[in-house]
Amino acid sequence: MAEDYYETLSVPRTASAEDIRKAYRELARKYHPDLHPDDASAQEKFKQVQTAFDVLNDQSKREMYDRYGSSFEGVAAGGAAGGFDPRRGGPFPGGGFSGSEIDLESLFGGGGGFGDLFGGGATKARGKRRAAAVPGQDITSRIQIPFRLAIDGGKTDVRIDRSGKAETISVTIPQGLPDGGRMRLRGQGLPGSGGASAGDLLFEVGVESHPVFRRTGDTLELTLPISVAEAIAGGKVDVPTPWGTIALRIPPTTSSGRKLRAAGMGVRHANGARGDLIAEVQIVLPEATNPEAIQQLLDAAKTAAGTANPRAQLLW
Repeated sequence: MAEDYYETLSVPRTASAEDIRKAYRELARKYHPDLHPDDASAQEKFKQVQTAFDVLNDQSKREMYDRYGSSFEGVAAGGAAGGFDPRRGGPFPGGGFSGSEIDLESLFGGGGGFGDLFGGGATKARGKRRAAAVPGQDITSRIQIPFRLAIDGGKTDVRIDRSGKAETISVTIPQGLPDGGRMRLRGQGLPGSGGASAGDLLFEVGVESHPVFRRTGDTLELTLPISVAEAIAGGKVDVPTPWGTIALRIPPTTSSGRKLRAAGMGVRHANGARGDLIAEVQIVLPEATNPEAIQQLLDAAKTAAGTANPRAQLLW
């Protein structure tokens, strides 16, 4: 199960920015690796805290995380939030744990307070710093996926170039990924040096067009052909959707261009968010294979219309 960043920081989902920063400072003091140089579990906890803070302290990333839930680490729509990188640092000098070290004097208030509080142990730990570690570089690749895969989500194989070597890897597309979305695979980029972590693999995702459906945000649109009889009398017609065929009601005397809405039948996301399906009606006239029937239809249409001018409202 994906990590819940709010649980990691022990704050509610309604927490303010100040609440999040306060929780981060307390947990950073508790689990900082300089206090636990031989405790792998504490170091891992510190990484989790740093990662959660990097997301929730950034308003745009937090909004994307709240929207996509467990899919956040794989996608950020249109690059608005992108992925985040704990190595690029938080609000304290020195950046995040997996890159340059955090300055403990800044984190714990400076002025010797940290050393006094822990009996000088931190000062000794800081004296054992290793040579500077350099994180690996990210790799960026552009991929194209089918329209249906972007709507449904699922696994697909993609080819990438890593260090001059062509590779095929399997990636998971999150449900509802938009055209232009970005995905991040952590630690799949170029290796780091000095014990630093590898870079990330970034995908810029293009979505192929569909012969019937069009997408605007989470709304799916299509043109719905109906007969003259269906337009006049109304009734129910079958309409395909990504989630199965539905019976859409056509109101009597429906004109071409009218838009009918099927709520919740558009794009869906793993967190339960759903868009709508919009069907724009297009009346299809019968082919002129029976001149007598066409003439009867024309006469009936003239009688029904009378002297009304359908373009009376068109004014300059």
